[in-house]
Amino acid sequence: MSKIRLGLIGSGGMARHHINILQGISDAELVAITEPSPDQRKATTERFPNLQGVPFFDDYREMLDKVEMDGVIIVSPHTLHYQQAMDSLDKGLHVMIEKPMVCTVAHARALVRKIRETGKVGLIAYQRHYIPVYRYVYEGIRRGEIGEVHFVQALNLQNWMHATANTWRQDPELSGGGQINDTGSHLVDFLMWIIDAPATKVSAYMQYFDRKVDINSALAFEYANGTIGNLSIIGSTTVGWHEEITVVGSEGTYLIRHDQLEICDAHGNRYKQENLPQGSQPIINFVNAILGREEVQSKPENALRITAFTEAAWQSAAQGGVPVPIAQLEE
Repeated sequence: MSKIRLGLIGSGGMARHHINILQGISDAELVAITEPSPDQRKATTERFPNLQGVPFFDDYREMLDKVEMDGVIIVSPHTLHYQQAMDSLDKGLHVMIEKPMVCTVAHARALVRKIRETGKVGLIAYQRHYIPVYRYVYEGIRRGEIGEVHFVQALNLQNWMHATANTWRQDPELSGGGQINDTGSHLVDFLMWIIDAPATKVSAYMQYFDRKVDINSALAFEYANGTIGNLSIIGSTTVGWHEEITVVGSEGTYLIRHDQLEICDAHGNRYKQENLPQGSQPIINFVNAILGREEVQSKPENALRITAFTEAAWQSAAQGGVPVPIAQLEE
């Protein structure tokens, strides 16, 4: 096959990250960009002067109609993902979608069904599936390194409320929700991915302050296999970024602090793990999956669990924290 021809829907910060990685993939090329913002267009072409000759469009539907492509990368506001992905699949294109995949369980079900029916590659850009530390934990649990998993915990502190003020991220019509649907979605993904059982119920408390979307979230939840967990996504802090993840097993514990992994073994000894899996990037996996070289590592089916968990958390918070069952979705 000749080079994979890709179109980009949205060219903001994360899109430029994907463009940067794409520059080093010899089997793919960017052939069109949808970006209605003149400022974002300028920022993109200034950073990547070689894209000066690539056509820009205001409307993604015009791009889909006028440019011959093999796939699209969707990096737009969250609530736009669903229709953009469905329209791209209708055009016979493979789709890579930035997180979150979509914002409702109904849309998640429909989109996964559409990807299966078309037989096209669908990939959701949850990058922890490709980062060596997180991949190690996923694989370590499956080879029984820490025994039976009893408990998982994740905490993220970020100055999100102030950093995203007056942007689409705090407009529920475009974001679909607040911090738990944005940065928090990466941690929900990780916790739903590493445990080989779906989460079944969640109790959530959320703080909105004077904003239209959730800023802080404190959640407790349970998986079908009896594992329990909690998750705190805090966006009102003055801390720019702080993150901790803990996975407690019957024979050991994984401690991740700022992407650094420490293991506590069955005897209480702590040590750093240096022998980590090879890393990659979502867009590299996307191109290789289209070429038939790799399996998709961050699948739309994974995103089903994330959407169901997040939707149930919002419902619980709206009811004062009462436990809410999480929709069990065929995967």
